[in-house]
Amino acid sequence: MTQLIWFGFTSLMGVASAQDFDDLDSDEKKVRKNREVTFDSNVREIYRGFYSKSGAGAGLYIGSFSGALKPGATINLSFGQDFIDRETMSAAWEVSYVQGIHNGAYYEEQAAVGGPFVQGDTRTSSFIAVGEYSYYPSRRIGIGVRAGAGVMLAPLLMDEAYYLDEVVGKAWGGINPGYHNSPHPMVLGGPAFEYYSKLAHFSVGLDADIFYAIGFDLGANAIGYMKYTF
Repeated sequence: MTQLIWFGFTSLMGVASAQDFDDLDSDEKKVRKNREVTFDSNVREIYRGFYSKSGAGAGLYIGSFSGALKPGATINLSFGQDFIDRETMSAAWEVSYVQGIHNGAYYEEQAAVGGPFVQGDTRTSSFIAVGEYSYYPSRRIGIGVRAGAGVMLAPLLMDEAYYLDEVVGKAWGGINPGYHNSPHPMVLGGPAFEYYSKLAHFSVGLDADIFYAIGFDLGANAIGYMKYTF
C-alpha cells in the first residue's frame, strides 16, 4: 500500500514538473518574442530635435568691397531645433554666431583708387537667426533652403586715434564711411545640404548663404559643419 501511494505521488510530481517546464519554456519564448518586437519598434538611426553644430569654410565679398577685401576664412557655432520632423521633410530654427576674417588692401592703396575706404584687414562678427526647411529624397540625405536675419559688427582693429588722424584725416582726405562705428543689420538666404551618418546623433553638412549687411556690403559664405542632435 505504501509503495502504491509513493508511486502515485512521484508520478504526479513528474507530471507537474513537466507541465511547469513546458509553461516556463512557453513563457520564456513569449518574453523573448516580446522583447524582440519592442527592440525593433524602438530602433531609430536618424535623430532630429535639439542640436548644436560648428563649422568652418570660406567667405568673400561680391559688392563694393570685392577689390579691397580678399576671400577669407569663416567659422560658426550654432544651436537650434527641428520643430517639425517627418519622414520626407523637416523644419528647424537656428541661432548662430559667425566670424569672418579677411585680409585687405592697405589704406594707401584704397586712397589711390578712390575707395571703398575700409580699414584693410577686417574681422566681422555676426549674430543671426535662421529658419530652415529640408526635403529628404532618401533616408540619410536632406536638401533644404535657409533664410534669416541678424546683425554684423566690423570693429576697428587699429588704434582709433591713429585711424582718425592718419588714415581718415590724411590718407582719405577726411572721408569716413562709418563701416566700423556701428552695427549693420543683415539678411541672408541660401541652400543647405545634410548627410546623416551611421554614427547615432551625428550628421555633416554644408550651408551656403548670400548675405547683405546694410551699410556694409554684399557677400557670400560656404560653411561645412558637423552637427550633434541630442
